[in-house]
Amino acid sequence: MTIQLRTPLNSLAALVLTGISVLMAGQLHAQVAPKVTDYAIAQFGQPPAVPDGPLTDALQSAVQVALLDAATQSRWGSDQIAALAEIAQSQDPRIAWIIADLMRFTPNREMMDELGAAAASVLGIEPPRQNQWGVVTDHLIAWDIPAPPDYLQAKRMIFTSLVEGWDQIFVEGDIDWRHVSWGGVRIDARPYDTTNDPCNCIPAADNPTVSSANDATWLQDDDIVFGIAVNGAYRAYPRQIMEVREMVNDTLGGRDLGIPYCTLCGAAQAYFTDGLPAGIERPILRTSGLLIRSNKVMFDINTYSVFDTFLGKAVTGPLAAQDLQLEQATVITTDWGTWKETYPDTTVLTENLALGRDFDFRNGRDAGGPIFPVGDVDPRLPVHEDVIGVVTATGQPVAFQRSSAVLALERGQEISVENVRLRLDGGGIRAVDVDGSDLGSHQAFWFAWSQFHPETMLWDGAN
Repeated sequence: MTIQLRTPLNSLAALVLTGISVLMAGQLHAQVAPKVTDYAIAQFGQPPAVPDGPLTDALQSAVQVALLDAATQSRWGSDQIAALAEIAQSQDPRIAWIIADLMRFTPNREMMDELGAAAASVLGIEPPRQNQWGVVTDHLIAWDIPAPPDYLQAKRMIFTSLVEGWDQIFVEGDIDWRHVSWGGVRIDARPYDTTNDPCNCIPAADNPTVSSANDATWLQDDDIVFGIAVNGAYRAYPRQIMEVREMVNDTLGGRDLGIPYCTLCGAAQAYFTDGLPAGIERPILRTSGLLIRSNKVMFDINTYSVFDTFLGKAVTGPLAAQDLQLEQATVITTDWGTWKETYPDTTVLTENLALGRDFDFRNGRDAGGPIFPVGDVDPRLPVHEDVIGVVTATGQPVAFQRSSAVLALERGQEISVENVRLRLDGGGIRAVDVDGSDLGSHQAFWFAWSQFHPETMLWDGAN
């Protein structure tokens, strides 16, 4: 994808450095060691000590020179190389967050190598030979390296100067901006119900057209669909459509829904976007073009409030100020043949919504593991193991390994944790309460569920 810069490169550099200059006053304070998990240390080694305080004046000068040239020149001269060397020798790992943000947009291989080497030096790791940005960012996340003071201000200037439309996205809120990166696509800022209009983005679908199961002759029985049931109405969202759209705003069973699908997390989720507190307009969910630990960052087009996609909670903007938490409906990941046999009255999205494309990211692009940095991953399961995730009445997140749970349920074994009961449904699994009511479960890759629910319990068949 070609990025059109909104400002000349020299102006961009000035903006970046204006924001970064606020970070650089004063002297280094005492050093502290970040607290990390044992498995992060096992995978990434011991973290470096981190200065506790503002950056030094000398480091300020070096960063200005090095970043100025990184943003304005295709090649560096001796002054710039010397300045970057000073940064590399600073022993301040916090600077690596700013370097990593610039690396994400650096098209020049030589500059990428130089930036990667500088980041590696302050982190105390071997310079990565490939995927420099990913390796550096994985270490930063796994070691939980603190951001420098006023980091959001610097990051906002970098990102909003390079890609149009993020001005209202990069604001203060309950979000860890260190972990936010660019996913390589533009923001979908189209107004509601204009999703037939073309865009240079991942195009959400509002009020999608549907057909009966009998008319959906384009689908094969083994095609994967995401099934949703609301008030006795059933609808299937084919994966090949969701991998193109990644976001649907729909109405089913008299309820409004926002349905994000994160191809990177293997997770389709459904949130009720009606029945909200007085004064809150229905959120219309869109893809921002940003990621957080390989999970899509969604936002409401009406207020530009950002949501934690995995948790359904507003984390910035007016909706965060109102502490909006969306209720989740269950999404059943299954095959089309079993879903339509179980629910013959189901409707299904129409083929034209796939825009002539037929992606299979799970078995293609993503087959080798997460393609964006995620840092440390809970080692109890492989990163791409499918789990069914749900939260109990006491607030305890629980993950059920899908393959094991299906076998147990097919043998007639009861699966329960606190108030949660699992059931086979339409070729997939649904979590219900003791009274049979829906608990809003969904399937996801283990790395995603465990990083957004780090205190999760893992069902092992004996719970």
